[in-house]
Amino acid sequence: MTLLRHSASLGDISPDQDLLEEVLEHCKGLPLAISVIGKSLRGKDTEFWRSRLADWFKGSIPDSESDAELLLSLQSSIDALGDNEAIIRECFMDLASFPEGQRISAAAFIDMWAELYNLDEDSLSITILHKLASRGLANLVITRNIEILDDYYIEHFVRQHDRLKDLAIYNAKLDPIEYRKRLIVVSGDNQPINASGLSISSGGLISLFRKGKYVQKSQPINARLLSISSDGKSSKQWTSVHLPQVEVLVLNFTTENNAVPEFVQKFDKLKALIVTNYGSLPTELSNYHLLKSLSNLKRIRLERISIHSITKNFVPLKSLKKISLYMCNIGQAFCNCSIKISDAWPGLKEMNIDYCHDLRELPAELCDLVHMEILSITNCHKLSALPEEIGKLENLEVLRLRSCTDLERLPVSIERLTKLYRLDMYNCFTIKELPEGIDKMSSLRRINVGQCLRLDELPVSVSVLDVQLEKVICDEEKKDLWELFIARDKIKVAKEQPNLNWLEMPPL
Repeated sequence: MTLLRHSASLGDISPDQDLLEEVLEHCKGLPLAISVIGKSLRGKDTEFWRSRLADWFKGSIPDSESDAELLLSLQSSIDALGDNEAIIRECFMDLASFPEGQRISAAAFIDMWAELYNLDEDSLSITILHKLASRGLANLVITRNIEILDDYYIEHFVRQHDRLKDLAIYNAKLDPIEYRKRLIVVSGDNQPINASGLSISSGGLISLFRKGKYVQKSQPINARLLSISSDGKSSKQWTSVHLPQVEVLVLNFTTENNAVPEFVQKFDKLKALIVTNYGSLPTELSNYHLLKSLSNLKRIRLERISIHSITKNFVPLKSLKKISLYMCNIGQAFCNCSIKISDAWPGLKEMNIDYCHDLRELPAELCDLVHMEILSITNCHKLSALPEEIGKLENLEVLRLRSCTDLERLPVSIERLTKLYRLDMYNCFTIKELPEGIDKMSSLRRINVGQCLRLDELPVSVSVLDVQLEKVICDEEKKDLWELFIARDKIKVAKEQPNLNWLEMPPL
C-alpha cells in the first residue's frame, strides 16, 4: 500500500480504501506491477481509477506466457495509452531491441527514432524517454547536471527491467507476422531463434518454432526494425535472409570478434546501423565493406568497437550524415586510410567521439569533411591537440570538447569558423587561453568554459562578442573575469551538484 501511494503520488489524498485494495489485488502483490500501475494512475481522479479497473478485469494474457499474471498487470498500463500516445507505445516496444538489464545509451534511441518516426530534434526522443520513465516503463539515468549538458545527451542512459522487456515483446507479437513492425532475434549456439519463437530462414521465409520442430510459412517479412543479439556464432541460415523494409538494424554482441551479417547488403532501405559490444573490451568488426552497397544509410553508431578494422579497408558511404563512436579504439585509425575520409564520407554532417580513451590527436584528415556541422569530442582524456587545419570546417556550427582534460589550447585557425554557434569546453581544465582572434567568430552565441581552471586571462577581443553572445557558462571564481568584457546578465555560473547516479557512469 505504501508503494502504491508513493508511485501514484497520492500524498494526503486518500481515494476510497476499497479502490486501493482492488488495485493491489490486481497487481498480485508484485512490486514492479504496483510501481508501474501506480505511476500510470498518477494525477487521475477516482472515476478514472474505476474505469481502469473495469478494463483490467476484461484483459487476458495467454497462460503459455511466462509470468502471465505479472504481464497482465503490466499490460493495463500499455492499454491505457491513448491514441495521441501511440508513439509512446511504439517506442516502448523498441526498447526491447537491446538486452535486458544493460545500460543503453539514450543516443542509440535518438538515432533509431529519428529514422523510424521522423523525430529530427534529439530533444523529442529524450522527451519520449522521460514519458516512459514517468510511467515506470523504463529507468532513465542522467549522470551529469542537465544544465551543463546543454542539449547533448551522451550522459543519458536507459535500463529496462527484464519483465518489461517481456511485455514489450508480447505486444510486438500481437500483430500478424506480416504486419509486425519489428523483429527481435536472439541468436546463439548456431541457432537463430528469437524471443518471440520466430526464426528467419534462407530465402526470407518465416519459420515458427513449435514443439522442437520448424513449420515453414511463405510470408513476406515487412519489419522496419531488426534487432539481433548474437553470441558471435554464425549460422548458414543467415546467408540468404531478405528483409526489404528494414530501416534500422541493431546488432548486439558479446564476443571478441564479430561481423556485419552478409544479408545486410540486401537492406536497400537501411538508414541506421547501431552496433553495440557488451564485452569489457573493444571488439573487431569484420565485413564492414558490405555496407558499401547501402545507398540510404544515414547513421552509424558503434560502441566498444575497434575502428582500425574499419578504416583499414575504408569503403565509401555517400549518404552517411552522422557517425557516433562510443568507447571505441581509435588511435591512428583515420590516418593512412585506403581512401581519403572526405571521399568515404563526403556528406557527413555530424561526428560524435565519446569516451575513446586512446585518442591522443585528432587526425588532420577529419578537417577535410567540410560539410560537417557538429563535432563533439567528449571525455577523451588523452586528447592533447586539435589539428591546425580545423579552420577548414567552414560549416561547423557546434564544437564540443567537453572533459578533454589534456587539451592545452585551441588552434589559431578556429577563428575562421564563422558559422560556429556553440563552443563547449567544459572541464577542459588544462586550457590556459582563448585565441586572440575569437572576435572573428561572428556567429558565436554560447560558450561553456565551466571547470576551465587554468583559464586566468581573456583576450581583449572577447569584448567584441558582447553584442552577439547569449550565454557564457563559467565557474564562480571566473565570473568577475568575464564581467570585464561581457554583460553580467549573460553570464551563468556552472554549478554541478553531486550526483548519486555515479555508479551508472561508464567505466574509465
